Amino acid sequence: MSEHTVRSPMPGVFYRCPAPGRPPFAEIGATVTADQTIGIIEVMKQFAEVKAGAPGKVTAFIAENDALLGPGDPVATIEAG
Repeated sequence: MSEHTVRSPMPGVFYRCPAPGRPPFAEIGATVTADQTIGIIEVMKQFAEVKAGAPGKVTAFIAENDALLGPGDPVATIEAG
């Protein structure tokens, strides 16, 4: 199996949850599809979904919730399968 690194599509603040107090889009160990949202990036009150990009199991979140990311920064890793 190969490991896929999910990267930030744009600069901004990364959030694992759709809103404060809501459950995360995905947890470590969750099985995801390639087009599944695992987080969002906010920049100037505009939001962009962060998609898994490969089907498999989420093995880690590299970016912390509320982290400021640049374009291409690693967000999570997925064991593609």
